[in-house]
Amino acid sequence: MHSHLPGPGRRTPVSTYRLQLGPDLTFAEAEKALPYLDTLGITDLYLSPVLQAAPGSTHGYDVVDHTRISDTIGGREGLERLAAAAHARGMGVVVDVVPNHMAVPTPAWHNRALWSVLKYGPESPYAKWFDVDLAEGEGLLMPVLGARIGTVLAADELVLDHTVVPGDGGVDEEQPVLRYFDHLFPVRPETEHLPLAELVGRQHYRLAYWRVADEELNYRRFFDVGTLAGIRVEDPGVFDATHALLLELFEAGVIDGFRIDHPDGLADPRGYLRRLSEATGGAWIAAEKILEEDEELPDDWPVAGTTGYDTAWRLHALQVDPDGAAPLAGLLHEVTGEHTTLDDLIEEAKRQIVETSLYAETHLLTTMLADICREDVRLRDHTFRSLQDCVTELIVAFGRYRAYVVPGEAAPPMAGRVVREAADIARSRLDPDRHDTLDVVVDLVLGREVGSAGRQNEERRAELVVRFPQVCGAVMAKGVEDTAYYRWTHLVSLCEVGGAPDRFGVGPDELHALARRTSESWPATMTAGSTHDTKRGEDVRSRIGAIAAHANAWTALVRRLREATADLRPADLDGRTENLLWQTLAGTWTPAGPIEADRLTAYLVKASREQKAWTTWTAPDEAREEGLVRYATDLLTHPDVVDGFTGWVERVTPTVRRSVLATKLLQLTVPGVADVYQGTEVTGTSLVDPDNRRPVDLEALASTLAALDTGRTPSDLAEEKLAVTAAALRVRRAHPDAFVGEDAGYEPLPVTTGRAVAFARRDASGPRVVVVATRLGDAPGQVEATVVLPEPNPGEAWRSLLTDSTADAGAVHLGDLLGAWPVDLLVAEPVDSAGSADVTADGATA
Repeated sequence: MHSHLPGPGRRTPVSTYRLQLGPDLTFAEAEKALPYLDTLGITDLYLSPVLQAAPGSTHGYDVVDHTRISDTIGGREGLERLAAAAHARGMGVVVDVVPNHMAVPTPAWHNRALWSVLKYGPESPYAKWFDVDLAEGEGLLMPVLGARIGTVLAADELVLDHTVVPGDGGVDEEQPVLRYFDHLFPVRPETEHLPLAELVGRQHYRLAYWRVADEELNYRRFFDVGTLAGIRVEDPGVFDATHALLLELFEAGVIDGFRIDHPDGLADPRGYLRRLSEATGGAWIAAEKILEEDEELPDDWPVAGTTGYDTAWRLHALQVDPDGAAPLAGLLHEVTGEHTTLDDLIEEAKRQIVETSLYAETHLLTTMLADICREDVRLRDHTFRSLQDCVTELIVAFGRYRAYVVPGEAAPPMAGRVVREAADIARSRLDPDRHDTLDVVVDLVLGREVGSAGRQNEERRAELVVRFPQVCGAVMAKGVEDTAYYRWTHLVSLCEVGGAPDRFGVGPDELHALARRTSESWPATMTAGSTHDTKRGEDVRSRIGAIAAHANAWTALVRRLREATADLRPADLDGRTENLLWQTLAGTWTPAGPIEADRLTAYLVKASREQKAWTTWTAPDEAREEGLVRYATDLLTHPDVVDGFTGWVERVTPTVRRSVLATKLLQLTVPGVADVYQGTEVTGTSLVDPDNRRPVDLEALASTLAALDTGRTPSDLAEEKLAVTAAALRVRRAHPDAFVGEDAGYEPLPVTTGRAVAFARRDASGPRVVVVATRLGDAPGQVEATVVLPEPNPGEAWRSLLTDSTADAGAVHLGDLLGAWPVDLLVAEPVDSAGSADVTADGATA
């Protein structure tokens, strides 16, 4: 049995459908959608976090209570009803798990564990839960004040009050609290009668000005989000307490598998995943691990694989024409006036993050290093300043989320390599006098013996081994994905989570190589097109990617429209933001016209603040933002812009159609468990969250699918995408062993053009499914090119689910095979059934 497949008796999903639960989509609403999802061909529901979240949560990643299923979405009864209804249809349930952090809600009593720690400090039964040293005396930092504490006290904004909150036994009781507007904090026992200023200073927490968190912090956060506090799930007691309900539901057969949010934030990702795998007897587990281009998932993780970003960006890049790189680089310079590289932007952005929003985290690392060196006579000449310089440069140079080093174990060769590679870059940026200090830092973060003999496994050194990679991951996420990828606007569809934006195009050979590796090592990993975290929906990426195939026409269009709207354009409009604006219009302008102005402008303001160049979340330039909003809004109705983009949509329609259908079909058929993010079975215009969490009309989709299943021809690209998605999902369900089984195989098929890709999916009996997809623009000879279909089993022939025609093994002209479609999906069927409408047992017809 393959080591990365679920254990005996554990379910492997064949396909999943991601549902973003919340006030607009409860368990009951999800249950109503089951008939449609079943008809679509989905085998498993994939639910966003289901535990009780902070008041008003729209996503569920801000958990406040691990002992309850969210009341907002229907509670435990609702989940059990949904699961029972799904299981009755043979469908499974996968749940998103958030092990890394809990919410710091307003008011704080909603998180009973946190409330207890704030009230009782080290004496709290939850004292070990949060990643903070409560013994240091200052208490947990609560950076919630709108001004410095002295100003707040002088203004009488902080008051002692009494209110009813849940008591220690879960029974509501009146307690003394400190009230600051909507914020409530418990009062430490026996301090209620102290003068207010003294009372404030005697608590197990420190109320502070919100900006203090960027420079002083004594608890681990989720990235730079102060309202999400890290928890010590590496502690067996904390793991048991925070996972008891989910594991109970798993054992009861309510839950069948897990998606793990952000494992790189954990102290010991491998240890956590091993504990979860052991507790579930080898359940199917997908880890949200962001892999860089040349990075592999650690083989010693007991998981099925990743959540699919590694597949998503490559499938999009397969449709990006490399010939567009040079013209678009010229336009980038023209609009922004810059001659910079992506590497330079990433270095600049990570350095900015280290010096601002994550300064507290990097400063803490330096403090730990300084303490270690001060306590060892052989190391004490390495000064705080030199250590700080080395830590900064090492983190900035780090080329991936983190290395995986466990205290007490020798660093794995890969961890040693990536740290050394970062150190080589850091060394080139440091004064030679710092090089010895850098060597010490490298040895310490890798857990090696350095300084005096025998001090290798001391507690402080072990803690550094844990903390350093946690900070690296946070800086990578905030500096690269949430900053540099908003600044780099060469072709913004390439700026995706885990992507490689400087890779202008991926060829068929690279796709085949990835698929073969995946099939051999991670056959039940997840594949994705869109997720709740992608920067843009998959169809927006396809429309933007089409720019590369028509780069000269695009540059001419942008120049013409910039000139036509020059009188409207703010004089201080940022060039990167403007280039992003034009490409976003291309990504969201469809035959129906542009998206709503409020959606476009909300996205542009968010993207600009994420750039952190001319406006930020913490210091917004409201005047310039208003200018951007006015300009973008005016563009949507400007006659020249409307005419220009109407013509553009007509020009790129064949390219976009090819990209949308090919990307979707490939994502649903390459090795792995195929995920469909809610609503992406049809075309859409979704941008980054929260835009991509808008409600989906599943009833309307069910009606459309029913019409297609009765033989109606798809009326537009959205319906074509639905037909392709349903065909692929139904084939997966009918032939699961060819896609995720132990014997599932992947066989590239010969094609006589680089503008198409083809492969077969096999099970133990032989080839079962053939996939053919074209790529890039039309080219002379593409129709005449051939693909070699494999020999099916005796008595079988290839049947197309899209054209309803049959094909023999051997060389076939693409034009004859595809007909009017840019893709095809063929199934091996008994010859005597050829010509019937019953393509599969599921009724998958085009």
